[in-house]
Amino acid sequence: MIEIYLFVNPLGGICLNVEKDILKLVETENKKIQFRFIPLVNMRTVNHLIKLFDIPSHDIERRNQLFEDVYSAALDYKAAQLQGKKKGRHLLLGLQQAVAVDNLPYSLELAEKLVVEAGGDLDMFKADRQSDFVKESFQTDQQIAREMGIVKHPSAVVYNYTCDRDFGVLVEDCESMDEIKKLCETSEDNLQYFHEQFELDHFNESRVPHGHLHLL
Repeated sequence: MIEIYLFVNPLGGICLNVEKDILKLVETENKKIQFRFIPLVNMRTVNHLIKLFDIPSHDIERRNQLFEDVYSAALDYKAAQLQGKKKGRHLLLGLQQAVAVDNLPYSLELAEKLVVEAGGDLDMFKADRQSDFVKESFQTDQQIAREMGIVKHPSAVVYNYTCDRDFGVLVEDCESMDEIKKLCETSEDNLQYFHEQFELDHFNESRVPHGHLHLL
């Protein structure tokens, strides 16, 4: 089995492309692949959008609004996930497509529209969106990212369990799928290479010490 953890900007276009590529990989590979998209919200996230939208760096008001939009989008995703992973992914990819590709402004109304499109329960989404559980779930994701030393997006952690010992590899700025596909290979030479060069302990309650991560 293979596990892929992808840390993303919930309003980012590059992350959208990598997410689509991972979904294609899961569909086409004759392997059991589990994956999880995790929203990452920090100043790098905001700075990426500032460059994307050509916002002056001294415009504090728009910077703060961007941060609020990204944070809100992350909560939207976490709330939608409570109705199923597919509904959560539909909302996430839809928000990224609308904001980063179609240049539409983020809004809660946009998120609610995507929930309805995915066949979700809008009233349930609204209630979950305001819940402490969703906010705590988001904070847990950020804590996982901090403990793994992840500060950039898209970044992926890949675990390939086709060997005796568990190990994982962190790939930063994975704008292409080359490294991720390599990590999903199961040849003996490939397994031996990653055993020797990039061995990691598996998550301990969804956590990996920073010192156990190796960059490609």
